[in-house]
Amino acid sequence: MSTETSSRPARPPRQKKPNGQWKVDGQEPLNHNEEFKQEDDGLNVRQRIEEIYSKQGFASIDPDDLRGRFRWWGLYTQRRPGVPPGAHNSLPPEEVDDEYFMLRIRLDGGALTTDQLRLIGELSRDFGRSTADITDRQNVQLHWVRVEDMPEIWRRLESVGLGTTEACGDTPRVILGSPVAGIAADEIIDPTAVIQEISRRYIGDPELSNLPRKYKSAITGHPSQDVVHEINDFSLVGVVHPELGPGFDLWVGGGLSTNPRLAERLGVFLTEDEAPDVWHAVTQCFRDYGYRRLRAKARLKFLLADWGPEKFRQVIEDEYLGRSLTDGPEPPAPTSPGDHIGVHAQKDGRFYIGAAPAVGRVNGELLLELADLIEAHGSHRLRTTPHQKIVVLDVAAEKVESLKDGLSALGLDPSPSVFRRSTMACTGIEFCKLSFVETKSTGITVIGQLEEALADVADQLPERLTLNINGCPNSCARIQVADIGLKGQLMAGDDGEQTPGYQVHLGGGLTSSDRDEEAGLGRTVRGLKVSREGVAAYVEKLIRRYLSTRESASETFAVWAHRVDDDVLQHQWEGRSA
Repeated sequence: MSTETSSRPARPPRQKKPNGQWKVDGQEPLNHNEEFKQEDDGLNVRQRIEEIYSKQGFASIDPDDLRGRFRWWGLYTQRRPGVPPGAHNSLPPEEVDDEYFMLRIRLDGGALTTDQLRLIGELSRDFGRSTADITDRQNVQLHWVRVEDMPEIWRRLESVGLGTTEACGDTPRVILGSPVAGIAADEIIDPTAVIQEISRRYIGDPELSNLPRKYKSAITGHPSQDVVHEINDFSLVGVVHPELGPGFDLWVGGGLSTNPRLAERLGVFLTEDEAPDVWHAVTQCFRDYGYRRLRAKARLKFLLADWGPEKFRQVIEDEYLGRSLTDGPEPPAPTSPGDHIGVHAQKDGRFYIGAAPAVGRVNGELLLELADLIEAHGSHRLRTTPHQKIVVLDVAAEKVESLKDGLSALGLDPSPSVFRRSTMACTGIEFCKLSFVETKSTGITVIGQLEEALADVADQLPERLTLNINGCPNSCARIQVADIGLKGQLMAGDDGEQTPGYQVHLGGGLTSSDRDEEAGLGRTVRGLKVSREGVAAYVEKLIRRYLSTRESASETFAVWAHRVDDDVLQHQWEGRSA
């Protein structure tokens, strides 16, 4: 080696870029999203909507308000009609945005009275061209909403105790809650007081309205674990401590999208009184230590992946609570599905009835008729579910059959086929700017096609077999944790032109009742895609293969999908079918 080479100074190590953690790197914004959030709190935009934009119209809206702060109040611009799939990646946003909005009505715990339901139906009719969707986060979404109408919409919502505060944005989103909280005969602990206290104290609090990204919470005390706790940032699951009695087990750091990660237990037992304070501690920790530099890495799951649950718990205890938390038991595996479809006993001797609209799609007139139907049967309460379903509460025994008939007449089936029961779909290209493909109408069509095509084996099908349809990779409809998940994308057609279709995910599940084992993500098979028109034919073939090659009647689809070879899951396979 030459003297010149050996004397060359060593290259200094490359400096690591800051992650934008407030408690580590300071609060200097590292991207435009962080800049506009620091310039003005998203909560403040409501005043401008009421005093300026609703009077001067869409053209008057500041771009950072339109595509940023409006979300803090549940408002997203819709896709402009005629904009082709994938155009959001190449066109400027003003060419993709329509002048109408999707409005998300926040329903913590999915709780509704019939008066509130009727009001939502009236808003849909009066301001949303009668559109309405029940989401898989228990909200209701309207479309075709004009900014000019928002003051009146908020006035009406708030007159019945509803709102849109922090329904979107980098905020604490809606709190998922057990749809049967406080009424199920087999409930471990009622989470209602915890959900209400968190909402009362912290939703709309400026101290928590600038988080690194969205922050999703879920709380249940039901043994079916009915709030998909494994894919939320913060979750509480009902357990019984051997000495302290009923309480909650804490999970953190779950989320799907393009980098799916399941939540982890912190090994903590919380009483009802402790739970709101611990929610606040975890949320503050995310605010202070979450990664703000890159939006794609800003969810809590990335911090937890780096820290691990032990360090995360230690930081929560030392920096935010100032005390140690109690160790607690792991919740037992659920033994029943958590969608609450059908008729079930309440603890007070009455009944609740779960019913299935197709992929969550309803409309204003239907919601008005549903409110009247429920009241005519002596009830005034219902809940939405994290599976795009509804549950009517407080039904007297002598009214059950009549109410079931009435729900069926409205298209809300309390005894649905496995496909109607278990199919979900996101908003899709009809309204969403990020979507590549239609989802809602696809799901509705596929349900009917599968009911007809598989009628001959209906008695062999499992109670649930989830089919989740998503228009893009962001997984709002939870594709990676479905038995069959369809991710919207553009595919090369036979003529070389791009055409909308889906990548297939198989064998996901969130509880042992889905998988006979731990919750897990679905698998993909190289090159396995399906066109929109080919979904029903492919799913039919796949289900027949499952029925004919499963090891026993108790082997779930998810377990089977992970066990069999790739070729069994492809479009063409020469093996036997049911």
